Amino acid sequence: MLNRRHLRVKVLQSLYAYHQTEAVNVSQQEKNLLLSIDKVYEMYIWMLSLIAEVVGYTQTDASDRAHKHLPTADDLNANLKLLTNRFVISLNQNKEFLAGLKKYKVEWTFEPELVKTLFTNLKSAPEYAEYLQKTGDTIQTDKDIIKFIFKKVILKSSLAEQVFEDMFIFWPVDKDVLQALIAKTFKNFAFDESEKNKLAEVTGNWEEDKEFIVNLFETSVRYDKDYQELISAKTQNWEPERIAMMDTLLMKMAIAEFINFASIPVKVTINEYLEISKEFSTPKSNSFINGILDKILFELKAAKKINKTGRGLIE
Repeated sequence: MLNRRHLRVKVLQSLYAYHQTEAVNVSQQEKNLLLSIDKVYEMYIWMLSLIAEVVGYTQTDASDRAHKHLPTADDLNANLKLLTNRFVISLNQNKEFLAGLKKYKVEWTFEPELVKTLFTNLKSAPEYAEYLQKTGDTIQTDKDIIKFIFKKVILKSSLAEQVFEDMFIFWPVDKDVLQALIAKTFKNFAFDESEKNKLAEVTGNWEEDKEFIVNLFETSVRYDKDYQELISAKTQNWEPERIAMMDTLLMKMAIAEFINFASIPVKVTINEYLEISKEFSTPKSNSFINGILDKILFELKAAKKINKTGRGLIE
């Protein structure tokens, strides 16, 4: 699921888009921010659907084999065990999943070769042959083969990678979140009774997380000039064009948290943005941002502009 670091990245992406757009529209960028969270959930539903489609292709493959010009005995007696997989049966009965399919209009007919290719790869895997020979299956052993399909068939497929990258602009960033959501789903689906199995939630507490990202975005925009002055005062020896835009945005977001988010510890804020800078900015950004934020933090403390409470003590 999306943790606070992922959510900060979503805000960073929205701020970057906001500052890159000539026709500045705060409310529209805020909507886009929330939409980017929904896109993660949409990607999750599409992936679950793809897993179900690969399993369902068992029937199509068996029918194609049976109708060959000269079918073999194996062709005429294809093993359909995968169709009885408890995880997929429960998934296909899950109300949240069915609602997601309808909401996002999930349909794989636009990429007909994908499911066929994935099932072909599955059929050739020794793990699949071993699964077909097993007896006494449980919800746990049924989940094991689905995990294999997800991790070793779908995620290893260059075609599947390309399809998801084309569909979701932030696929490279959100892929890890997707894997966490699927892993959570495997954990949640622990019951033979379908109604007890629940999909994963996109965040731990959406109401709190929504408030956090909206406030962080709005605060960073509202006080943009003030935060820029703080940064400029500490980077007088740097030519403005030499400072990466991502570095500036990360520092502004950190300052916003220093001043306006009383429950977030200063150390947590600094560590989070330093980690994000490693992935989204230049190799030297980490030490640069750390040095500037330390100076700004010292000044803010002296001016008594940082008031942390509870778990958010300064030290």
